[in-house]
Amino acid sequence: MRINRIKLLIFLFSIFHIQVESQIIEKSYTSENLQIIPISANSFIHVSYINTNDFGKVACNGLVYIKNNEAIVFDTPTNNEVSKELINWILNVKKSSVKAIVVNHHHSDCLGGLEAFHNNEIPSYANNKTIELAIAKKYKPPINGFDLKQELTIGGEKIRNIYFGEAHTIDNIISYISSEELIYGGCMIKSLKASKGNLEDANLRDWSNTIQKIKDHYPNVKTIIPGHGDYGNSELLDYTIALFKVQ
Repeated sequence: MRINRIKLLIFLFSIFHIQVESQIIEKSYTSENLQIIPISANSFIHVSYINTNDFGKVACNGLVYIKNNEAIVFDTPTNNEVSKELINWILNVKKSSVKAIVVNHHHSDCLGGLEAFHNNEIPSYANNKTIELAIAKKYKPPINGFDLKQELTIGGEKIRNIYFGEAHTIDNIISYISSEELIYGGCMIKSLKASKGNLEDANLRDWSNTIQKIKDHYPNVKTIIPGHGDYGNSELLDYTIALFKVQ
């Protein structure tokens, strides 16, 4: 009799788990120019697209984190129209206000849609080097800068933006959400089997060492989101370290 009860409980738990998973999947969003992929109850990858000379049409990742009806966005979609679409999804579908946009580095796949956030009076944050480089390249720059570390609070949760060193660019940062044990790494972290990608502004000498510092600082990280390609776990750090290891 006890065994039958255990089997019943396992069966009911399985049904509940499937229902929860299906509910999460149903909340995904897709349009011609934007895809939003839920990876937890609070975290969503946003994917937009940019046309490049060397790599063709490239899918670019960003992140949305929502807690207690407050949202923070990491990297803008690639242009202002798609940024408007993302902001509207947060406001109208998730019924949340956007409290901040954090820019990972100064390339257009990170800040190409920044003006749309500024037009909605959403504060923008980045490394001071990112602001300087954006201005030099005639991009719309983020407003609020920091040098090494910055902490923001969204929905009662701490968000840490940290500069660990040069890699994909001299200004790239990572963002860490402790409650999710999640790192948004942008283009300095590669998805598994990815190539080295755009090296125009890269520091190939320090790249591997910078990623090692991140791994050492967050040994228990569970989720890592790269700038392009599939998200994963700490294997992405190991892969990136090996890819750029100086022989």
